[in-house]
Amino acid sequence: MTECPCGSAKPLEACCGPYIDGAPAPTAEATMRSRYSAHVLGNVDHLLATLSGDQRADYSREDAEKAFSDTKWLGLEIRKTDQGGEGDETGSVEFVARYRSGAQQTAHHELSFFTREDGRWVFAGCEMNPKAATVVVQKVGRNAPCPCGSGKKYKKCCGA
Repeated sequence: MTECPCGSAKPLEACCGPYIDGAPAPTAEATMRSRYSAHVLGNVDHLLATLSGDQRADYSREDAEKAFSDTKWLGLEIRKTDQGGEGDETGSVEFVARYRSGAQQTAHHELSFFTREDGRWVFAGCEMNPKAATVVVQKVGRNAPCPCGSGKKYKKCCGA
């Protein structure tokens, strides 16, 4: 019994294995995990099968197979998922995949977008190194109106 490469701590046969063998993944995250596992296992067929039609046009089987021979995958960290559930039509998964190519170790940070085609989740695109939204904090002056909307000065309301 082999542990699944996706980091779930489940056996491959009870995790990504069935999806790599052709069963449809129930969620965008399950598809993401199975695609990572396919990279680890060198399974180009699964990678191709889980690409959207638009993405498949630019995918090179030869380039992928060449990269497999020089890449050692070190781990997957799922940071965030948005939608992509069993009842959704689109979803996204933010992740970091660590790998070593030659002597260089790299962290691949990506926000992947998934959609359904013919009822199956497929990779539709990505944003590399996504940044969190900038939070702007405004300082409220003591004599400014209180931001809570009470109509009082800040110093007499929430600033007290």
